[in-house]
Amino acid sequence: MPAELTFAAPRRSNPPRHLADLSPEERGAVVTDLGEKAFRAKQLAQHYFGHLESDTTTMTDLPAASRESLGEALLPTLLTPVRHITCDNGMTRKTLWKAFDGVMFESVLMRYPDRVTLCVSSQAGCGMNCPFCATGQNGLTRNLSTAEIVDQVVSSARDLARGEVSGGPGRISNIVFMGMGEPLANSRRVLESVRRMTDPVPAGLGIAQRGVTVSTVGLVPAIEKLTAERMQVRLAISLHAPDDELRDELVPVNTRWKVAEVLDAAWAYAAATGRRVSVEYALIRDINDQAWRADLLGELLSGHLAHVNLIPLNPTPGSKWTASRPEDEREFVRRLESHGVPVTVRDTRGQEIDGACGQLAASEK
Repeated sequence: MPAELTFAAPRRSNPPRHLADLSPEERGAVVTDLGEKAFRAKQLAQHYFGHLESDTTTMTDLPAASRESLGEALLPTLLTPVRHITCDNGMTRKTLWKAFDGVMFESVLMRYPDRVTLCVSSQAGCGMNCPFCATGQNGLTRNLSTAEIVDQVVSSARDLARGEVSGGPGRISNIVFMGMGEPLANSRRVLESVRRMTDPVPAGLGIAQRGVTVSTVGLVPAIEKLTAERMQVRLAISLHAPDDELRDELVPVNTRWKVAEVLDAAWAYAAATGRRVSVEYALIRDINDQAWRADLLGELLSGHLAHVNLIPLNPTPGSKWTASRPEDEREFVRRLESHGVPVTVRDTRGQEIDGACGQLAASEK
């Protein structure tokens, strides 16, 4: 991260080294240090990324005498599912994960007729302190490692491939970094995890970069760094207000990088990649859902390569923040469309299962 970003997680012991933390060359070096031939690293990666298998005792193409040591060196257990809860007739499944040090975070698997999307966490907790967000209210515990991010995908893909999710066997097609945490406050590991997800098997999972969305509240230097990577991932800006006065309250990092700066960085990303920017906007009753704010947002976005994703707020129990009235939502959509701005209202899922990020982890604590 650039030096001016100071959203560091508290220092803790590091997760065990894992194959997904390493490049193919680094994996080979670990294997040869064990006295094995370098190609064993590729075999392990083929099992993990290609067959979604982490248990070296089942890997019969490895020497029986080496399986345990190879597993300890490159495929340690990183995540343990605490519980799975489902709704939407089983088409939505939230998983609460426990890491090696006991920290907890969540992922959500959402099955649609034409795709399967996994929402992953990049941090345990979040340091952005947005008042309407359950995760933000719990604070930041630590950054997740590259492998902890990737293993959410591999573990969920394994369950899906084995038919353990409603709808029969399937494959994950889309990844969204919209779970717990601010992805670009952990940008190095997030970018590494995107490479693991999108590199072809056996280097990675082989998911298309265009199927990956990275969200941010607007850390401008990190957006610029992402732009320089020239990836084909979609950038999502969690805007939530078009005016600085309100956004300073809803998204406190706005006191550092204002709306105009965030959007300028987003337009530079769109120009460099040719990819449309998704502008995320949680509609909050009587807070940011006024018609005049829809007009202001429309004026800011008109003529740019952008799409607004309106999100009916998934309320946190006991919070004053709640979803907009249906008539106000409809008027907000109408006003944006009148400015020629494409807009969709997100198909909200998971309200019956503490669907907002952080609710399940908080309840477990």
